[in-house]
Amino acid sequence: MKPTIVLVGRPNVGKSTLFNRLTKSRDAIVADLPGLTRDRHYGHGKLGKKPFLVVDTGGFEPLVKDGILHEMAKQTEQAIAEADAVIFVVDGRVGLTPHDKEIANKLRCIGRPVLVAVNKAEGLNAGMVEADFHALGLGEPYAISASHGEGVRGLIELALESFPEPEDDEWHSDAIRVAIVGRPNVGKSTLVNTLLGEERVIAFDAPGTTRDSIEIDFERDGRKYVLVDTAGMRKRGKVFEAIEKFSVVKTLQSIEDANVVILMVDARADISDQDAHIADFIVQSGRALVVAVNKWDGLDAYVREQTRQILQRKLKFLDFAKFHFVSALENVGLNNLFRSVDSAYAAAMTKLSTPRLTRVLADAIARQAPPKHGLFRPKPRYAHQGGSNPPIIVIHGNAVDQIGDSYRRYLEHTFREAFKLQGTPLRIQFVAGKNPFAEKEPRR
Repeated sequence: MKPTIVLVGRPNVGKSTLFNRLTKSRDAIVADLPGLTRDRHYGHGKLGKKPFLVVDTGGFEPLVKDGILHEMAKQTEQAIAEADAVIFVVDGRVGLTPHDKEIANKLRCIGRPVLVAVNKAEGLNAGMVEADFHALGLGEPYAISASHGEGVRGLIELALESFPEPEDDEWHSDAIRVAIVGRPNVGKSTLVNTLLGEERVIAFDAPGTTRDSIEIDFERDGRKYVLVDTAGMRKRGKVFEAIEKFSVVKTLQSIEDANVVILMVDARADISDQDAHIADFIVQSGRALVVAVNKWDGLDAYVREQTRQILQRKLKFLDFAKFHFVSALENVGLNNLFRSVDSAYAAAMTKLSTPRLTRVLADAIARQAPPKHGLFRPKPRYAHQGGSNPPIIVIHGNAVDQIGDSYRRYLEHTFREAFKLQGTPLRIQFVAGKNPFAEKEPRR
């Protein structure tokens, strides 16, 4: 097992910057704004031959008893309970605060090694910066700069010195990345918590609770997944906070990095144009897709039928995707949902043989030839696969670059039916043959 290092501290002391430094990534949102991180955020780091897990947490408010800050504190306490070592991050430029003392009182009782990292110490005298923090009673403080990397390696060496070199984790090499996206408050975090059987991410009855994209390793029926809980995406005109703008960017990145996307819509709210916009971005990104219509429990037959009709009308362009009517809170329909995730992934990664592709193409042309372009009719000759996730079919022939969108859609539908590619978009590329006589000079 990899040792787990948890980063703890009050808001805006640089925990997410240190997280990105340790994981050599930009997975955690970083900005000069307190309260960006709310959920536990896991990442993988390595020092020499020692791999480790690092956990970024939200600003710790141990004395708050309700609201979103209380939920954030619960997440931090759960992370501390899982920790092998804790790095308590404080701000060297602000100095020791009463808030730091409250957190220190909490950390003294956990029975795990605690290292005090005095951040933002670049350009300052290390001894003077560290002096105030001896009062915390947690041992020797260490001056570091997360943004510049100063002192970080020495700090992690101290944190890991008592742990042997574990075997490297190969989890992510064969895991399916599943991004869960949708408008705010449709139940994305509730779905994650239900699947995991624990309060892994904050599910709070307020839009915009999740701000970052949270990755979670998950195993179901012997298959490995990486679940990505994302921030809700609102209309551009309703996004005012800088934090929310960061969150939307991270969500879009998560869609592009995923193997399969679960689009969640709320059956008890109007299916809006924003749902269609999110779905369109997923399709344009070429990701495999499953649609989960959440909060289906408790609806009467009339409302259910009306909702089905609205979905069919507004999301008609998702005819390749499987729709599931579920309740994330009550754990209804989730087994079938993940069967569709598996089949969508299989369809996205499928290998298509060139002879069969060419035969299907010939049959499609025999049923319906491409329309003429001017005096000439395009003549597709043969097809082969050009890529996966999504499957790309490359068609060669004469004047095929003149084939219109309607015939392209006809071919997409034909190939999807022939190869049973449900759950994934399909891309068709046309490559026109070059006329060998086009550039020759005429005989005199």
